[in-house]
Amino acid sequence: MLHYLKQGIAPAARAVGERVILQNVSRRAFLKGTASGVGLVVAMQVVPFNSAGAFEQYPTGGLDMPNGIVTDPHVFVSIDPDGTVTIVAHRSEMGTGSRTSLPMVVADELEADWARVKIVQAPGDEPKYGNQDTDGSRSMRHHIQPMRQIGASVRQMLEQAAAKEWGIDPSEVKAVNHEVVRLEKVGEGMAETDQRLGYGDLAEAAMKEPVPAFEDLSFKDESEFRYIGKGEVQIYDLHDITTGKAIYGADVSLPGQKYAVVARPPVVGGKVKSVDSSAALAIPGVEQVVELPGSMPPAKFAPLGGVAVVAANTWAALQGRDALQIEWDDGPHAVYNTEQYHQDMSATAAQPGKAIRSQGDVDAALANAAKVFSAEYYQPHMAHIAMEPPVALANVADGKVEVWGPVQSPWGTREDLAATLEVPVEDVTVHVTLLGGGFGRKSKCDYVLEAALLSKEVGAPVRVQWTREDDVRHSFYHTTSVERVEAAIDADGKVTGWLYRSVAPSILSTFAEDSGYQFPIEYGMGFADMPFDIANIRCENGQAMAHTRIGWFRAVSNIPRAFAVQSFAAELANELGRDQKDFLLELIGPARIIDPKAAGMPEDLWNYGEPYDVYPIDTGRLRGVVELAAEQAGWGKELPAGEALGIAAHRSFVTYVASVVRVKVEDDGTVRVPEVHTAIDCGFCANPERVRSQIEGAAVMGMTLALNSAITFENGAVQQSNFHDYDVARCDNFPELVVTHIVEHPFSVHASGVGEPGLPPFAPALYNAIFNATGKRLRSLPLGDQLKA
Repeated sequence: MLHYLKQGIAPAARAVGERVILQNVSRRAFLKGTASGVGLVVAMQVVPFNSAGAFEQYPTGGLDMPNGIVTDPHVFVSIDPDGTVTIVAHRSEMGTGSRTSLPMVVADELEADWARVKIVQAPGDEPKYGNQDTDGSRSMRHHIQPMRQIGASVRQMLEQAAAKEWGIDPSEVKAVNHEVVRLEKVGEGMAETDQRLGYGDLAEAAMKEPVPAFEDLSFKDESEFRYIGKGEVQIYDLHDITTGKAIYGADVSLPGQKYAVVARPPVVGGKVKSVDSSAALAIPGVEQVVELPGSMPPAKFAPLGGVAVVAANTWAALQGRDALQIEWDDGPHAVYNTEQYHQDMSATAAQPGKAIRSQGDVDAALANAAKVFSAEYYQPHMAHIAMEPPVALANVADGKVEVWGPVQSPWGTREDLAATLEVPVEDVTVHVTLLGGGFGRKSKCDYVLEAALLSKEVGAPVRVQWTREDDVRHSFYHTTSVERVEAAIDADGKVTGWLYRSVAPSILSTFAEDSGYQFPIEYGMGFADMPFDIANIRCENGQAMAHTRIGWFRAVSNIPRAFAVQSFAAELANELGRDQKDFLLELIGPARIIDPKAAGMPEDLWNYGEPYDVYPIDTGRLRGVVELAAEQAGWGKELPAGEALGIAAHRSFVTYVASVVRVKVEDDGTVRVPEVHTAIDCGFCANPERVRSQIEGAAVMGMTLALNSAITFENGAVQQSNFHDYDVARCDNFPELVVTHIVEHPFSVHASGVGEPGLPPFAPALYNAIFNATGKRLRSLPLGDQLKA
């Protein structure tokens, strides 16, 4: 799907890929408020092409325009007369650094001074800015080369303008740190003179220059990068975030706005039978009580419904909600109980399921095995628990809809607003604030729709604020699952057969009528794409109907699959008297590129939106991170009693990650993590500072998931409510030292995902370490009190 341009390779060498079309843009067409007195504005669009040069539809992602041109992404760059370079960030910022890293690439190739770069957040507008979904760990891997191209194009336009100003050939000038410098011949080479023009001085003249064709562009050599790959650029908003000046969802206000909270049905699909709002309306500050319609799944991101209290301030709204007397009709999902559902999934996993991958003859391998070993692993639902609960401000007036909020999918939010309020999408504006964490929760815009519906009802701007309890009890949850693995082992201790059954309600139930089965995207997350060197493999999916809202979660189904596969690999090693690391490498097998078809994988198996020929399953790279993490952690070294190392590795989002977790298990069963070593192979690493940050964050989140995270249901309702019963890693117990080892690659090796891949290996590495320290094998997430019991 995406073929990055390599330095020195002409477009003809790219059989099918993307051509980047650049154009001058009128100042009026540029984003309002971006700059004043703009001298130069350039926009870029990425257009797929085939070998004949004809435009073709982009198969996935982006916006499929009627004429076949796909804008994925548009990037706007402007230069003011004072030299300020403004770059529009088209993706949301929630800690991953995409709002910094992508403009950083533009600035490097532009030879701009980062101190003079201004970044402006784009509103939700995919026809103008291209795909805006900040998800799938794909921002950098999809956009690094287009960002370089626009930077190189603007730089070359500035150089051309300077050459004309001096009446010389463009080969006699060079852009250097926000200026164009005149060169003079010295011996066999060219040297800089004192004659130079600033970018601001050249901006208006550069606007008159034609945008260079790709064939005429010259890119920097890797040795000339100033920011790319250096890890020295801090996130753009760091100062404002650390000093409290950053604007998050709850920081936006409008004159005359109202404040609202919503009493939502405790069971998904539930409805209001009756409501007595008299006590609520008697509370000072409460102005109105509004009933919101609910919906039964599949309902995409529609609000759950319920009763909203609108007030002059949030406190009054909360007090009013507490005073409501509501009788609920819980509906059909009131039957949902966690323990019974766990048993049902386990029973399903014990039976043959829908065959997803079939390689060799697993039944014969099991029948002829010297030993058969099996185990079952369980993971409950999990909540995203971002530090910033959902919040949105909406103003619906005069047929127009304007909202402000922390959303991961600005254009999707805009489309859903238009559909919900029955207005043209052109009459909807979505302003994106900083996100105080997202992890997939803020891809779903139900909280924004609530604010818009209430604003329309009360005739004033309305901010809907979710509390922590709302966030825990009414989320889109990470799916629950049972993963059952059975291995055939021959007389030589070699694994000859692998039967893997996965049972979990599917995220597809949020969007379509629920079949109870997962779909190719979920199959491609560490399940049917498992890279072990085993002759006979069968993967089966059992039916599990959803009874709550299932949503994207950081790393998604890779979490239970990595937990099961990597725990089982360690259990097999112990069963056979083998070293965990050595046996894992044996299972991975020799370095090779896996042919999905030859390995019995389904043709439509998801590869994170990428073609297998560009991003293959490369076991050599998986082996590499295992060996690197083990070496750096001192695998095999003597440790004090109660301490041990555990290892796990996983490929996700076309990136390879291995973690070695050191645990210390105290006498009362408390688990501490003094040290983690994680090796990541993410191709070319554009921003090492952000990669380290993401791996450190994955370790903290991984510890939260492994030790504490469990959303449980009783009679259809979530039992947890806040941090006292849905705990997170805290300052008194978190991974104390996380060391990130980045596998170095040149620019020619495609960049891959970073935000999510660090999470899946953590829990199995931790559990494997616990086993090595205590001899106790645990197969259920989270740990909770299992060791203390």
